[in-house]
Amino acid sequence: QVQLVESGGGLVQAGGSLRLSCAVSGRTFSNLAMGWFRQAPGKEREFVSAISWSGATTYYGDSVKGRFTISRDNAKSTVYLQMNSLKPEDTAVYYCALSSVLYGLGSESRDEYDYWGQGTQVTVSS
Repeated sequence: QVQLVESGGGLVQAGGSLRLSCAVSGRTFSNLAMGWFRQAPGKEREFVSAISWSGATTYYGDSVKGRFTISRDNAKSTVYLQMNSLKPEDTAVYYCALSSVLYGLGSESRDEYDYWGQGTQVTVSS
């Protein structure tokens, strides 16, 4: 059974930082791409970032470029999202996602991901 468990969310002031983690179990992690998405109340789930199976290729949504950094530790089966210079508009539930495509490069499309975590709340106060 594949499980993705996010952690690291919380309440932070604008300009602050948080680091989200997503631990994967039940599936080989090191040859699969991962992604982060977010969903604010009343809005569709939005692409945030993705990372290829090797970590060599990364993608970012326009709204987070230059502020967020995705990384992975294959030895720990964990993907991270370092979020700096946070803004109130970053407030959302953040989800990690795993693609079952072997040696995948990652994608901005939700349809490319087969497994999702339960989400972690990030709230940025002004």
